[in-house]
This record gives sequence, structure tokens and C-alpha cells, in this order.
Amino acid sequence: MTADSAASPLEETAAIARDLIRFDTTNYGRGRSNGETDAAEYVEAQLRRLGLTPRLFDSDPGRTSVISRVEGADHSKPALVVHGHLDVVPADASNWSVDPFAGEIIDGMLWGRGAVDMKDMDAMILTALGDILGSGRRPARDLVIAFFADEEDGGLLGSHYLVKNHPELFAGATEAISEVGGYSIDIEGKRAYLLQTGEKSLIWIRLVTRGKAAHGSRLIRENAVTRLAEAVAAVGRREWPIRLTQTTTQLVGELGRILGADPQQAGPDALVLRTGTAAGFILATLRTTTNPTQLTAGYKHNVIPEMAEALIDIRTLPGEEDEVLAEVRGLVGDDVEVETVHRDIGLEAPLEGALVTAITDALGRHDPGAPVLPYLMSGGTDNKALSLLGIDGYGFAPLRLPAELDFPGMFHGVDERVPLDALVFGRKVLADLLLRY
Repeated sequence: MTADSAASPLEETAAIARDLIRFDTTNYGRGRSNGETDAAEYVEAQLRRLGLTPRLFDSDPGRTSVISRVEGADHSKPALVVHGHLDVVPADASNWSVDPFAGEIIDGMLWGRGAVDMKDMDAMILTALGDILGSGRRPARDLVIAFFADEEDGGLLGSHYLVKNHPELFAGATEAISEVGGYSIDIEGKRAYLLQTGEKSLIWIRLVTRGKAAHGSRLIRENAVTRLAEAVAAVGRREWPIRLTQTTTQLVGELGRILGADPQQAGPDALVLRTGTAAGFILATLRTTTNPTQLTAGYKHNVIPEMAEALIDIRTLPGEEDEVLAEVRGLVGDDVEVETVHRDIGLEAPLEGALVTAITDALGRHDPGAPVLPYLMSGGTDNKALSLLGIDGYGFAPLRLPAELDFPGMFHGVDERVPLDALVFGRKVLADLLLRY
């Protein structure tokens, strides 16, 4: 790795993204967080420099979201919500090549926690707005600009809080754009872009087993840890069947066309694997997933604990939530308690329409000839909360990426980073879209 010269001026989008990375907004979950207030106040100052009047909203101490409205050229058009989030998942510095909160520039890339999820898009929103307003122009329609807290823990203290308590902030809005889409992928040497038109549903559950506390040397067959291990293995090893939705049916068809393969003969999995690193996101969109993520039990090596628990991250296809939960209960058995910690809906936005056309056209102007493909996101975004107000959400954080970069691996991964030139590309495409749509 080679650190880039500090003497070179940093493009504004990269500079803002770097500044945001340097605010440690780690969200540990279960309400425990370093907080977003410092980053929110930084964003508020940036918006005020553009002549806007942003507002700060605290759901809890330190859990701050920022909202601003931008007047558009045509008030007869429905408003568009353009949103990001300010929190990030934890980063263990001992596993990283760099300080995850230093915002270092190395090998033409910005490194740090949040570089792709999603302080890059936060910065692109600010600089694209600056390009529009600084030139004396207006976006084509009214915009609701939002930077939410708590997205990485389901948004209860961010987007859901505002949707529930301040729905008037989003009055007149019918559509939204945010993460995770608009980025390029390499399909056997051919560049294409993924537009996120849907999200899997989210169900976080806790498995709890109970037994008899005893000395570790005794013969105890009702061992809570053993019961839990068996339940976790049953859920974690479940191979869920492929089921194509409207979005994934169209995606698989488009992949077949690009690759010259018959989707019926090749099969969805085989086609998706030919998308290279993009398969890291797309494979999980073809089926439900049930991933164990945390285990807790005991307090001493020679004490059999009376209780053990595990957290399972379930992502189902839209509409399968109750069916999957019922099967999970059957897999773990009656002796295991199943508690739903958090649940949020799955989404599928229209695959056609004026916004989809405008996004496709904007990408086409800046990268001619590259097709734009719909995809269903395996994770979730704050679009889930906005959907409760009837707002259709799309993932569009445009980035033109090098073919060799494992972009899906950057999300919640080690050594998260984004190319500087991709940030410049995204700024231009986003400004183009907001001016025309």
C-alpha cells in the first residue's frame, strides 16, 4: 500500500467523506452507540453553507438525525427523498491495515469504516447539492434531504422514529433514493450497473435454552449449551430453496441475455456466480438466509450454565416472513424459546417508471452502453421506514468501480475503502439526476 501525497488537494466529495469517517459513529446495537450527534452537526453546517435550513432531531441523547428541504423548480411534482445514514457498524482495528477511523488516502482510495456504508453517499449528496445550488440552479422537484441515525440497528432511533413522530417532514414525497445500488459490476468483462429495486425482509430472533446449573464435572444431560448448539446448527445449516421474485426474475433474465445463456437451462445460481464479486450480494437474494451471529452462555469453565442464547439474523424474501418463522420454530424444537427482537418488512418497488428511466438515462450519459439491471438487496435500508408513508425506495448511490474490487466485501468488512474517482463519478451522476428528474 502506498499513502497518497498530502500535498495534492483532495476533491471535495472525498474530503467530506473523510471528515465523516473521522467521526466514530459506531452503532453496537441494542441501543448502545457512540452516537451520531457530532457527525450530524457537521452535516448541518454543510447544509447551512448551501443556504438551506436544516433541522436536528434527537430520538435519544446522542442519537441525532438531520432533515432539510430543498425547493425545486417544479412544485407540481411529488417530492423526492434523498437519504443516507450517519452510523456505522463496529470495526476491530487489530484486523485492519489502517486505523478504521482515520480516513486515510492510500492507493487512490479512501479507507475507513463507512467508506462505502455509507459516508461516501452522504458526501455525494452534499457535494451534488452544492454543485446545483452553487450554480444558481434548482433541482427539478422538491427534495427532502435526510441523514438518519441508527440505520445499522434497524432504524428505530432514526428513520422509524421520524416516520412515526414527524411524518410531516416527508409530506408530498412519493419516492426515495439511498443505498445500496447504482454501483457497477463486472460480468465477464462487461460493465453493468445494479439498481436496487427491492429489499428482503428482516427478522432478528433470539434463541434461548435453559437447563440445570451444575459443576462442570457432573453428568448433566439437560445442558443448555448443548441444546443451543443443536438448535443453532439446525437453523444455520438449513438450505432454503430458490424462489424468484419479480425483481430477481428480471435480473436473471437480463444476466442470461448478457451472457448468452438460457436461464432455464443454466439455473439462477449458475448465472449469478458468473457475475464475479457481485455474486456476494446477489446469491443471497434468490432465497431466504438464516445466519447465526452471536452466542452467549456461562461465566466459568467449570460451571454448567442454566441458560444459553444465540442471535439469528433472518432475511426472508418479501411475503415469506411468517412461513419462515414457523419453520425455524420447527427446526429448533419445543425446548428452545424463540423471541423476535426486531422485525421489518420486505420491499419491491416498481421496476419501471419515470424515476427508473431517469436513473438509467443518467448513468447512460456518464457511462454510455453499460446496462442497468434491477436487483433485490439481501440486507435492508431506511427505505423500509419510508415505505410506511407510501414512499417507494430505490438504492442508488452511483459508483463506477474497478472490476477487481470486491465491493460487496467492503460492506461491514475489514479494510473498507472506495476509489476516489468513483466518488467524483457519483457526485456528477447524482447531480445530473436531481437536476433532470
